[in-house]
Amino acid sequence: MNNLQSRKTLIALAITFASVTAPFGTSAASVPVSTSLAQLPSDRAIGNPEVVATFTGAMPTGVTVTETGRIFVNFPRWGDDVPFTVAEIKNGKAVAYPDAAVNKADNARPGEHFLSVQSVVADGQGKLWVLDTAAPGFSKPVEGGAKLVAIDLQSNKIVKTIVLHSDVILPATYINDVRFDYRVGKAGVAYITDSSLSGTGGIIIVDLDSGKAMRRLTGDRSTSPEKGFVPVVEGETLLQRHPDGTTAPFSVASDGIALSADGKTLYYCPLSGRHLYAISTELLRDPTITEAQLSAAVQDLGEKGASDGLESDANGAVYAGDYERNAIRKMDKDGTWQTIAHGPQILWPDTLSVGHDGYLYFTVNQLHRQPGFHQGKDMRQKPYSLLRIKIDAAPVSTH
Repeated sequence: MNNLQSRKTLIALAITFASVTAPFGTSAASVPVSTSLAQLPSDRAIGNPEVVATFTGAMPTGVTVTETGRIFVNFPRWGDDVPFTVAEIKNGKAVAYPDAAVNKADNARPGEHFLSVQSVVADGQGKLWVLDTAAPGFSKPVEGGAKLVAIDLQSNKIVKTIVLHSDVILPATYINDVRFDYRVGKAGVAYITDSSLSGTGGIIIVDLDSGKAMRRLTGDRSTSPEKGFVPVVEGETLLQRHPDGTTAPFSVASDGIALSADGKTLYYCPLSGRHLYAISTELLRDPTITEAQLSAAVQDLGEKGASDGLESDANGAVYAGDYERNAIRKMDKDGTWQTIAHGPQILWPDTLSVGHDGYLYFTVNQLHRQPGFHQGKDMRQKPYSLLRIKIDAAPVSTH
């Protein structure tokens, strides 16, 4: 075929293609088709999460499962109507725990009442620990109100209260989550993340015998919002969007926390970031180790996704929520990540808890749909949920 014939053939093919795909006088986009959007391939779900409970009132954050299978949740006072900030799930419903009276906020007696609880953790030794931020609406913590409270699960009575004072509770501190280890010290220690929204993050270590506490890694890169982090949730950049049209970044410091099975490593992460960090608990507890030395010992374990909650199991795995991908992820002992749950219903996975029944429990609370992110309009759709997924692993022992 000569050049002239080749050109004529190509022109003929082009005219034929144009007439098939878009008839004269129309655009390709306007050609009617018989296939609907619902018939097209879509994002696949991963795993088989089960619904444990739903909530039609305030949004939950924390969850924990005891060694006997009792389930507790909490509702921080962020702006919703919160009649009780700690609850036990009974017959699928949230019931004030240990009673309604202690759940009634009273700033005149901040050490005796729950003001705004962010986390609840069962220690596997017959106690439920309550972490009270004393910072309703992310306000400055009420003096004498930030505390750890232990409740005996047999008597359902408060047996210990450790009030955290201004040496570790800064004006912008927001204590977020906690893990316990009874293998060190006279009565064990607690590790707490400070997830300040407007101040400086850090890790707080509490001696459960004396009640003394100290801050470590305050303002460290590992406990601070990740520089340049721009989260995208449900296809939209997550920003604080005010009613007047102005915006501000959503920057939250150290949040998720988990303890290794042997208690020697603490895992943690800022909420505003995608990296997982680890530090030796022995170094963390040693007051003779300088902040510079401690910072140098922090391990950056790489990206895991953007997480609110973290958890670990007795086999050495670490679990993380991924609120950008509607997912729960798992890091094996060799450092390999895999997604174990993913689906459109996992709208902001918050706290994670491994139960003694071999399930990983997690709250789903649509945090990103709150009014503060949508110019004052509440985009949340009730109910919120508590889900679980089978992992065939036991929780980390505290003793």
